[in-house]
Amino acid sequence: MADVNTALSSNDAKVLSAIFDPESSPSTSVTIKSDCQKLPHVPDALLPPLQLTERDAIRSLGTSTRPDKKDIKSAIDSLSLLIERNPQYASAYMNRAQALRLLIDDDGDFFHAKNLETTSALFGDLAKCIRLLSPKSPQDAVSPLQARLLATSHTHRGYLFLKAAKAAGQGSLEAGPDEIKGKDRNELEERASREFYAGGMYGDQMAKQMAVKTNPYARLCGAIVKQALKQDE
Repeated sequence: MADVNTALSSNDAKVLSAIFDPESSPSTSVTIKSDCQKLPHVPDALLPPLQLTERDAIRSLGTSTRPDKKDIKSAIDSLSLLIERNPQYASAYMNRAQALRLLIDDDGDFFHAKNLETTSALFGDLAKCIRLLSPKSPQDAVSPLQARLLATSHTHRGYLFLKAAKAAGQGSLEAGPDEIKGKDRNELEERASREFYAGGMYGDQMAKQMAVKTNPYARLCGAIVKQALKQDE
C-alpha cells in the first residue's frame, strides 16, 4: 500500500488523522488561567453569595433522575428571580436552561408545537449564557469556571441541534425556535458539530469526540479517502 503521508503537509496529515479517527479531538484550545476574573461582569467578591443562592435554587433537582414538575418549576422561578436581580450572572441562565429541558416529559416530543415556548426559552438562556461568557478575542484567557460553563452550554446546545437533526430526518420536526426553524437535517448536524467543537475547545471531552462524529464533511472525506486506500492496497 502506498504511503499516503509522503506528500502531505503536517497540517494535511493532522486533518486526515482527525477524519480517520472518530475519537480524535479539535486541536484548537483556549488558554485557561486560574488568576483570571472568575466570571465576566461579576466581581469575584460578589460571586460566592450568587453561587449559594443558585445552589439553593437547584438543590431539589439533584435528588432524582426525573424530578417532580413542581420542583422543576420552583427551581425555574427561583433562578428567574436570581436573573432578574443579577442579569449579568451567566451561570443562572445555564442552570435555568437545564431545568427547562426537564419540563419536557418525552424526548420524542421535544420539537412538537406544544413545547415551542419551552424550547425557545431554553435556546434563549443558552445563547445568553454564551454571550455573557465568551471572550472578546479567541486569544483571551478565561478562568476555569468560565471555561467550564462555556463548555457545558455549547455542548448542551450541540445535543439540542443533534436532537433536532434526528427529528428532521424522521420527519417529526414539527416546531422549533428560530435557531431550528427552516433548517434541514444537514444544516442542523453542521450546527451541532460547531457547538460540539466549541464545547471541546473549552474542555468537554465528550464534545471533542462528538465534534468529529457529527461533522458531515469529515465523514464524507473519510469515506472517500478510506475507499481510495482500499483500492490502493
